[in-house]
Amino acid sequence: MSGILSKKSALVLGAGGLGSPALMVLASSGVGRIAVVDGSALETSDLNRQPLFTEADLGERRGAAAARRLTRLFPAVNVEVVDGCFDEASAAGLARSADVLVDGADDAPTKFLASDAALLAGRPLVHGGVLRYTAHLLTVIPGVTGCLRCLFETPPPPGSVPGVAEAGVLGPLAGLAGALMGAEAVRLLLGERGAYAGRLLVYEARRARSRAVPVRIRDGCPACRAQREAVASAGAAAPGPGTPTAAGG
Repeated sequence: MSGILSKKSALVLGAGGLGSPALMVLASSGVGRIAVVDGSALETSDLNRQPLFTEADLGERRGAAAARRLTRLFPAVNVEVVDGCFDEASAAGLARSADVLVDGADDAPTKFLASDAALLAGRPLVHGGVLRYTAHLLTVIPGVTGCLRCLFETPPPPGSVPGVAEAGVLGPLAGLAGALMGAEAVRLLLGERGAYAGRLLVYEARRARSRAVPVRIRDGCPACRAQREAVASAGAAAPGPGTPTAAGG
């Protein structure tokens, strides 16, 4: 397996509660290149749910600390750090640079941007979220499954949903969800469909209950429409049979 994965690449958004365990799974599985996007410094409150770090890392840039730990544990893996934000200016290029995106971001606008960018780049996305005692996962396959906007349409209004800092999170649950996201990314890199493709898995730890919600391509979804238009445009631009190319004409 590692021989196949050594030629693959993954982009992980965030090295926090979800991204940290996902990074461990990807690196330990032998994924050849892992890029991590994180613009935060490590704080004491992070340690209960971010297994890559210790108190000795407090105050350091989280991406750099994660890269150092992963490289020490798995020297064959190339870990690249983007110390900044996944935003409108960087999203398209970063999405195209990897074979799969793993969304461990902690804010809704970034998650929607990740879904949009993955669709346009034609890359599968493993989306995850965790808050209090609830975790959810969804895999988006461009042109095959519904995307984040098919499910929620738009991000919630600012301030309408409490963040981890306000509501808290069960640390081990974040570790579980992040590990499942990493394992899902490995499945996709190996050419498998993915266990959460087209279905939102919701796990409620307090009652130990889970449910799956189908996520199909929604008529009128602007992100999926843009993806179809991008594919059609690329197909129209590609030379047809017998058409001379620049190299062969």
